[in-house]
Amino acid sequence: MSLVVVGLSHHTSPIELRERLHFPETEISHALLQLRKRMDGAGAVVLSTCNRVETYVNHAAPPEELHREIRAFLSDAHQLPEAEFRPALYEYVDRDTVGHLFRVASSLDSMVVGENQILGQVHEAYLLAQSEQATDKIISAVFQKAFSVAKEVRSRTHISAGKVSVSSVAVDLAVSIFMDLADKTLMVIGSGEMGELTLKSLISKGVRRVLIVNRNREKGEALAAQCQGVYVPFDELGATLHRADILISSTAAPGFILQADDFQRALKPRGNEPIFAIDIAVPRDIDPAVNDLDNVYLYDVDDLQKVADENMEARRKEIAQCMELVDKGTEQFCRWMRGLIVEPTIVSMSTELNAIRERELAKTLQSLPDLTEKQRDEITYLSKRIVNTILQRPMSQLKQEAVQQDPHVILHLVKRLFGLKESP
Repeated sequence: MSLVVVGLSHHTSPIELRERLHFPETEISHALLQLRKRMDGAGAVVLSTCNRVETYVNHAAPPEELHREIRAFLSDAHQLPEAEFRPALYEYVDRDTVGHLFRVASSLDSMVVGENQILGQVHEAYLLAQSEQATDKIISAVFQKAFSVAKEVRSRTHISAGKVSVSSVAVDLAVSIFMDLADKTLMVIGSGEMGELTLKSLISKGVRRVLIVNRNREKGEALAAQCQGVYVPFDELGATLHRADILISSTAAPGFILQADDFQRALKPRGNEPIFAIDIAVPRDIDPAVNDLDNVYLYDVDDLQKVADENMEARRKEIAQCMELVDKGTEQFCRWMRGLIVEPTIVSMSTELNAIRERELAKTLQSLPDLTEKQRDEITYLSKRIVNTILQRPMSQLKQEAVQQDPHVILHLVKRLFGLKESP
């Protein structure tokens, strides 16, 4: 049997190519059906995300043949000539396949190392394949082990600690300042992509009151409607600033739209309750002199990026320990998988010796017609015990050889010695 994967990811291909090979979730069931028809019922899982497309297959055919069939499957499924995507592919076999899957599930192969989303995506891909009855013993075992290794990596290291995107850092800082966001008012100025992303994250953390400030009334009202907020005309910004506990500014203005005086005036009706300001605009929207004010916490893109970079560096320092856990899990699984190779030979040995036992037993019992039923049972039991005792040592040694080294040489010798047929 060969366990293989053929795939491409953000490491090997641009997003334009990944988009062309992407399988929408609604099409994966059909893709699995077509793949298994092509490969005679092989165990298979198709993993398709924005950053990777991977096809895992377990089958008795040689790895080169499996790789070739998967490439042809991808070409047919997407109506894309193989020459256009083959240079971006990676193709692994057995141990390399196992190690790759474990790294992917543990988020060590992700664009953002330590992110949590990929494990859920791998799990969903496996469950979908399972529901379509596309998995087999090896595929099920390797994915279950991948989930176990990923869990161990997250629980025994700090690979997922600390946010590593600007918007996530901003949200964490807001939570650290206010603790509970449910009674806080969020003001968003402008409609930049990063500002909207931070807005959504803060809402997910409990923010309920949202003010949307925008020069374009149509855009402002549309964004306010999306988050059940209130639109505020841009020329009313100064008069409304005091209502903001958290401020996100992300406009395309050429200069500062808020000065220190604006915040000074806003603090008075607030009773000097703190304002947390996030300036994501480039060029900046808020005069850095605001930092000199008490009870105003101002962070710009560079401040947030610095924290994100520090968190990412901390994650990178965890990679070595994570890889040790992945390598350990890979070795454990490969030892188990190598052990499976000897099972058909062990079954054949047992079948052959028991066939001999039954033939000789029948002759013996036929020559002793005066035996009682109890005596016949005792002789039968004795014959089984002798065969089982004879088989015990070679079976144990075969399993040990399979775990310690390539078992194919000794299996070939055993088959010749015992005259066994090739195991299916």
